[in-house]
Amino acid sequence: MKNDWKPRTKLVHGGTRRSQWGEVSEAIFLTQGFVYDSAEQAEARFLQSGPDEFIYARYGNPTVAMFEERIAALEEAEDAFATASGMAAVNGALMAMLRAGDHVVAARALFGSCLYVLEEILPRFGVEVTFVDGTDLDAWRAAMRAETRVCFFESISNPTLEVIDIAAVSEIAHAAGATVIVDNVFATPVYSRALEQGADVVVYSATKHIDGQGRTLGGVILGSEAFIRKTVEPYMKHTGGAMSPFTAWVMLKGLETIDLRVRAQTATAHALAEALQGHPALARVIYPGLANHAQHALTQAQMGAGGTVLSVDLKGGQAAAFRFLNALHVFVISNNLGDAKSIVTHPATTTHQRLPEAQKTQLGITPGLVRVSCGLEDQDDLLADMKQALDAV
Repeated sequence: MKNDWKPRTKLVHGGTRRSQWGEVSEAIFLTQGFVYDSAEQAEARFLQSGPDEFIYARYGNPTVAMFEERIAALEEAEDAFATASGMAAVNGALMAMLRAGDHVVAARALFGSCLYVLEEILPRFGVEVTFVDGTDLDAWRAAMRAETRVCFFESISNPTLEVIDIAAVSEIAHAAGATVIVDNVFATPVYSRALEQGADVVVYSATKHIDGQGRTLGGVILGSEAFIRKTVEPYMKHTGGAMSPFTAWVMLKGLETIDLRVRAQTATAHALAEALQGHPALARVIYPGLANHAQHALTQAQMGAGGTVLSVDLKGGQAAAFRFLNALHVFVISNNLGDAKSIVTHPATTTHQRLPEAQKTQLGITPGLVRVSCGLEDQDDLLADMKQALDAV
């Protein structure tokens, strides 16, 4: 039975719809609209569409529906809505349910674009946002109000890799009647158990590990059927944030191999973090899988592994970080993560550049901090590359 399938089987077969041709690889339905047999059928479909009935690609598409069903099956979510990008998923999940007078409590350690939505966009529409230290449960409790509608955080923060206790924050939020929305990108769908641990809604940038090969932008919102179809879908289909059929097909192909890729990348990240500890050029190595990480026990209980990303902080600040980046040969300098290629990023001057210096300091985004996303290259080659680049510093 499909409900009894293990995760890898779901990742290969979940949600598959075959046409009359019986294709092995999922079909791409590159169409923006659909034909009706009669005016009466068109009227009926606009009143109530069935699971295999479609109206317009902005509302739904067979290829997109396959991706939504497959990722929902993996997460054991009731439903999912695929979006044009990861930020479309974050923005859609928040904007679909918030209105003037609502209050949001969010962890302050967030990706730069998430901070922009919370700091700049939501307040324009009368939504108040309170930022807290995501690892401080007392801070979450103190921030809750009667009008608190949402608690939002990254399960592992970008780029300082703080790990938030999903179950504990969810308990606090639910006691106040708030909905918990978790950005779970760094945890990946492979290690995710966020819904089981109490989250109400999970969002992913599918651009990262789900695609896994740097080809397309995409995102997904997962949650209850009522939330996805009654709250998210009306907002997304009318504001235009839907995923394209071609992107959905790429994401389906990515899901087939994500378990193998992420576990290999995690093994590499752990090996590099262990090997680089104590290097004289580094002030610190940050990796949730290391025993010295502040939330190591929580990481093991929540995910069972440290993930595919580590961060290193060079003692010489930005100048040392730039010398290190420029001396690398295997790693590429970019601002993506979760790719088959290993990628290094300097957050202070790229993804988090717009933040004031005081805020960067508060978040631990130092001038010497480099985020390292491990790919699928040989571990020995990656370690040798990092060591020679550190020697160059």
